[in-house]
Amino acid sequence: MSTLGAAGEFSDEARAHTRDLGDFVSASPSSYHAAAEAARRLTAAGFTSLDEAADWPTRPGSYFVVRDGAIIAWVVPEGAGPRTGFHMLGSHTDSPSFKLKPKPTTGAHGWLQAGVEVYGGPLLNSWLDRELLLAGRLVLTDGTEVLTRTEPLLRFPQLAIHLDRQVNDGLTLDKQRHMNPVWGTGVPAQEDLLAVLADAAGVEAARIGGYDVVVADAQAPAEFGRDGAFFASGRLDNLSSVHASLVALIEHAATGGGEHIAMLTAFDHEEIGSGSRSGAAGPFLQEILERISGGLGATDADRYRAYADSVCVSADAGHSIHPNYPERHDPANQPLLGAGPLLKINANQRYATDGVGAALWARWCDEAGVPYQEFVSNNVMPCGSTIGPLTATRLGVRTVDVGIPLLSMHSAREMCGVADPWRLARVGVRLFSS
Repeated sequence: MSTLGAAGEFSDEARAHTRDLGDFVSASPSSYHAAAEAARRLTAAGFTSLDEAADWPTRPGSYFVVRDGAIIAWVVPEGAGPRTGFHMLGSHTDSPSFKLKPKPTTGAHGWLQAGVEVYGGPLLNSWLDRELLLAGRLVLTDGTEVLTRTEPLLRFPQLAIHLDRQVNDGLTLDKQRHMNPVWGTGVPAQEDLLAVLADAAGVEAARIGGYDVVVADAQAPAEFGRDGAFFASGRLDNLSSVHASLVALIEHAATGGGEHIAMLTAFDHEEIGSGSRSGAAGPFLQEILERISGGLGATDADRYRAYADSVCVSADAGHSIHPNYPERHDPANQPLLGAGPLLKINANQRYATDGVGAALWARWCDEAGVPYQEFVSNNVMPCGSTIGPLTATRLGVRTVDVGIPLLSMHSAREMCGVADPWRLARVGVRLFSS
């Protein structure tokens, strides 16, 4: 394991990266916004947007494809052929939240409320008493898709302690009864929340045929702590990894080098199992890989040889040791915010890292001058999973699970070390250039 060095821990470059991460998060209140913001940055960097329904160029270059709330981007180097492998940095664009239901304008007792469904596994109490917005996509009756986001609009108001004297002995929130945010006063039959979303998008509410809209924290990201050592923001799980991979791929495209096809894969729906057309369990990545290798003249045998020479680094946020709950962590492996990104290991392959992958990660971190930490769960605390095992299973590609450490994971507002997102991006550059 690498050790933490003081040099550059809070460097100007690291701070600039994390502040840019804050801008990326603020521009990405939904997975659709995250994919659009990534596409905007890639276009500005000279990448070419491709249509899945069109023919694709076969020449070397920098390209990307957006599918709903997911995006895949890649750089084909000069000299690439049918057996050229892929070096992939994978992540996901979605975060735990609440999704707007059909007939979303609800309420009672003089209040206007929004009907929402829990998306993924948010820490419910962390969403109480915050200013929240709605964001996502509207699909019009002619098939046109437009993004929408409101100003701060919603709040889940907590019951006052005077009306629940035992609340500090244990707060219980019913997902149906208690998690209905307020957004105004009035009569629900006379109001239309979809009209608010339509107005924010500049379209007529009558034209909305469908929508995918989530609730997002409206508070701006911020540095805090002694010497500004910490960074607080919504959606660090997992926009911290999307942003790091985006920064790394754009830098790689500008500087060149590397013998493999460098690729960013940012999927949607990881927080609910990845089972969708834009999720890691779906066909998106495999279809893109086959089209790229096919354009390079690959046969099936060539493609399998290319996969054997490929690697995927699955980057998803992990856990720092919590000082108030040390018993929930492994006693020997206790990663800390600010001490470098994590190498995530699980004996039951909930993370895809094996010994070969661990050695590759160690080498890339050493070449990048980045410290890293191992993470493994306490034996009585089963860990979650990532896109890593799904990618390894679908493609047979060597996969390594990594990510920056967080506290308050799945909170409306998570926290990380201010230098760790930058460090993850630096290792991403080494991955792409190798």
